[in-house]
Amino acid sequence: MQPLSRKTMLALEAVIDVAVHARPEPVQAREITDRQQVPQRYLEQIMQALVRADILRGVRGPRGGYRLARERRRISIGEIIRVIDSLDNNEEQVTLRSALGQSVIMPLCDKVAENMRLELDAITIEDLCRDAPNVATAIQSEDFTI
Repeated sequence: MQPLSRKTMLALEAVIDVAVHARPEPVQAREITDRQQVPQRYLEQIMQALVRADILRGVRGPRGGYRLARERRRISIGEIIRVIDSLDNNEEQVTLRSALGQSVIMPLCDKVAENMRLELDAITIEDLCRDAPNVATAIQSEDFTI
């Protein structure tokens, strides 16, 4: 099973960040990168792909930033993953040439991938945002004395 890429993890975190913090003002890219501790330049490509896919909406101007393009319950984790995976579509696909590989292993991998896709499509940003207030509260209550 292939783990999620760093870009995919950042995209998921960015969309959840926007979902949690975009009220009433849009969330600025600088705020997201400060919370995620990544360079703004690195995140920008991800954010633009999410805007093109109608997951996020870019708001221009001095108070601009990002908002969700749709309701949280209408954006699935699977959709975000597919958008980011399309950015890195140059990854080599594994093809097994043996009869055993083609008749046993590849169908198994296809079945697992389909089940995973169905599971990820069933999880929405709304589902993940339910845990976000608990995380924000825990972070704020930590003691950062040195």
